[in-house]
Amino acid sequence: MTSKVGIITQARATSTRLPGKVLLPVGGKTFLEHHLDRVALSNFPVIVATTVNADDDQIVAIATRYGAPWHRGSELDVLERFAGVLDENDLDVVVRVTSDCPLIDGRVIAAGVERYLAADDPRLYAANTLSRTYPRGFDFEIFSADLLREAHKNATLPADREHVTSYLHQNRPGDIRLLNLPYDGSPHGAKYRLTLDTEDDRRLLATLIEQYDALSLDCAQLVAIMDEHPELAALNDHIEQKKLGE
Repeated sequence: MTSKVGIITQARATSTRLPGKVLLPVGGKTFLEHHLDRVALSNFPVIVATTVNADDDQIVAIATRYGAPWHRGSELDVLERFAGVLDENDLDVVVRVTSDCPLIDGRVIAAGVERYLAADDPRLYAANTLSRTYPRGFDFEIFSADLLREAHKNATLPADREHVTSYLHQNRPGDIRLLNLPYDGSPHGAKYRLTLDTEDDRRLLATLIEQYDALSLDCAQLVAIMDEHPELAALNDHIEQKKLGE
C-alpha cells in the first residue's frame, strides 16, 4: 500500500525575537513564500498550520494564493494544531517543518522520506536533527500520522504540547525507534545558521538571496558558499538558538 505523505509547516506572525518575520519581504516575496517554494521541491503536498489570531490572516491569505491547504488552531498548543491538520487531511506520514526556514531544501526532505518509507516501521521517528550535521534552517522530522495522534492523546507536558514532537524524539512511550538522517557533505555544515529568528539572521538570508542567488541553490551549494565566505557566517554566528521551552 502506498503511504500518503504530507508536509506540515507551522507559521505564525507573532514571533518574539523578530515580529512578523515570515512576512518580511526579500527578493520580491515574503520569507514565507520562499519557504513554500523551497518545500515544494520535495513534490509532496504542503499544509500550513497557523493560529486563530487575526495577525495570521496574512499567512492564510498566502497559503490560499499558493493553493496550499491550511488549518487554524491554538497558538501555544501547537501539537493540537497539528492534530487538527490530520482531522482535515488524509495523511499516513507527516513531515514537520517550520516556516522560519526560507532556504530549506525540499530535495533533501524527499531523500529523507525515501529512507523513512524504506524502513517500513510505524514506530519510527526520523529526523536530520537528532545529531546536528545540517545547518540550522534545513530541519525536518518524519513520523506516522498515528504516532502524532498518539502524542496528541497522551502528551501532558507543556513543552511537549508547544514543541509538537518532543514526546516522540524523547521517546516518552519507550518503544519509538529513532533514526538520524545526517548530512554527508561539508563537515562544517552544522556550524551555520540559515534560519530566521533575529534581525542578524534576516541580514544574512537577505544577503544570500539577493547577492548569491540562494533560492536557486541546493543545500550543498549553500554550505559551500558559507565555507568560502566566513564573513557571511560572522553576520549571525553569535546568535544563540532558543532552548526547548523558552
